[in-house]
Amino acid sequence: MVTPENIFNAERRKVMKMLGLTAAAVTVPGFSCAREKGEPMPDNANTPEETATTFNNFYEFGFGKSEPARNATKFDTSKWVIKMDGEVKNPMSMSMPELLSHITPEERVYRMRCVEGWSMIIPWHGTELNRLIALLQPTDKAKFVAFESCADPAQMPEVAAKSFPFPYIEGLRLDEAMHPLTILATGAYGKPLLPQSGAPVRLVVPWKYGFKSLKSIVKITFTAHQPPTTWNKYNPHEYGFYANVNPLVPHPRWSQATERIITGNSGAQRKSTELFNGYGEVEELYKGMDLIKNY
Repeated sequence: MVTPENIFNAERRKVMKMLGLTAAAVTVPGFSCAREKGEPMPDNANTPEETATTFNNFYEFGFGKSEPARNATKFDTSKWVIKMDGEVKNPMSMSMPELLSHITPEERVYRMRCVEGWSMIIPWHGTELNRLIALLQPTDKAKFVAFESCADPAQMPEVAAKSFPFPYIEGLRLDEAMHPLTILATGAYGKPLLPQSGAPVRLVVPWKYGFKSLKSIVKITFTAHQPPTTWNKYNPHEYGFYANVNPLVPHPRWSQATERIITGNSGAQRKSTELFNGYGEVEELYKGMDLIKNY
């Protein structure tokens, strides 16, 4: 039996209210334009929660897709603090309760595309990063933002094993960080983030490959120059700083022209990869740039 749309929406609003979330801002590629025109929603189903939370890249907890869910179950985030500094007028450190006092998470449904050729559609709960940036007040020198992930050898087996150049560091241009699509996510599927998903707070940049959406953030630094990032240092031939989803830029070991949609079923669908993962509203950020050279 299919629940009538009016009843579904009424019940959904009740759940969102209980979670302290605002009304959904649905932003899967193609959704927002369809809603503005009053057209039917495209048929884009969310990835099943069990699939999205057991098929993860989080090297600190293991290199296999199923290892993070197994190895991160006891990850303690109760005393979490994020340090924010660099080229800002108001450097500060915030605990998670302090951070949440400044933001109001809302639902954002984003398609996430991995450089390995697979994608998921996930209902994140987060806030636009630009709201936090406004509190920090970047100086005129600030052009980039660097993000650092937790690297706790007492809790993360691969950090203890020194099997990778941790801590994991990523970066964005300031205008990319300020874009409304860029969010700090604190939950998914109506719940706080699970450890393997990047608890307690992570970056989500849906028009870029997934490795740019850094998990378990402990530090945000504003810089005048492009920051060195983990993959740029470790394997620059395969992973560029911009990492915009682009079907015309193949990975050196495979094509990026198509992607496999992870559905939780054995018959995963394939679709053509869209420039910027379908989020055409970011195109102005790269006007005049060579998107093949700046991969």
